Amino acid sequence: MTDIAGRTIWITGASSGIGEAMALSASRRGARLVLSARRADELERVRAACAHPDRVAVLPLDLTCFDAEQARRDAEASFGPIDVLVNNAGISQRSLLVDTSMDVYRRILELDFFAPVALTKTLIGDMQRRRSGHIVVISSVVGKMGTPLRTGYAAAKHALHGFFDSARAELWRDDIRFTLVCPGFIRTDVSRNAITADGGRHGRMDAAQDKGMDAMRCAEQIWAGVARDAEELYVGREKIAIYLKRWVPSLVSAAVKRAKLA
Repeated sequence: MTDIAGRTIWITGASSGIGEAMALSASRRGARLVLSARRADELERVRAACAHPDRVAVLPLDLTCFDAEQARRDAEASFGPIDVLVNNAGISQRSLLVDTSMDVYRRILELDFFAPVALTKTLIGDMQRRRSGHIVVISSVVGKMGTPLRTGYAAAKHALHGFFDSARAELWRDDIRFTLVCPGFIRTDVSRNAITADGGRHGRMDAAQDKGMDAMRCAEQIWAGVARDAEELYVGREKIAIYLKRWVPSLVSAAVKRAKLA
């Protein structure tokens, strides 16, 4: 069991959406927090909204261009070693394969895959020495099944599962735990911030996103899963698609081909 009360938690992508909700929820549970994102002003807003702002440190970070070792040192400067890392930062996609540039694919992979890998690697050695640590990875239902307009996003999320499933198999003897979270549609700005074929911003809320689960409810379910050391956690009504994909893949494939997802 992972009790986050009194633990030091580093959350990326903490300036909005699921990351912000997880920060607010963790603060109420008595955790010490290091919050990272690009926007320092938004991080300060989240810090001020936390139950215990004095136990919250702000660490602005651009995960598309950063020194992971220096980021670790900066993160540890406030409250000491990191007990729980929440790899939440990421960007979604709204573009067709035939229109999408390779630069866009590389940008998605850099933030959604390579950044979580780099942050995890920089913390693992200390976690091994302490024989304690928990890595939380915010994937997606799309990490289990591809959908239109999200080729790069689906690739990055699928890659997370391969990497962290393997990491779990290597590190379980060191008492390091991994929880991969697959949310469905959560009511955040993820679709507004999604990248388009030419690298621009999608700029509008998808209908399905607008009707999605409340971010705070999602955060509470994630922390409950972390508390019981869940290896994989599905959140939202869309999780049914994951089970259907396993048992009736042809049915899901037919539905996805006809889905209007933006």
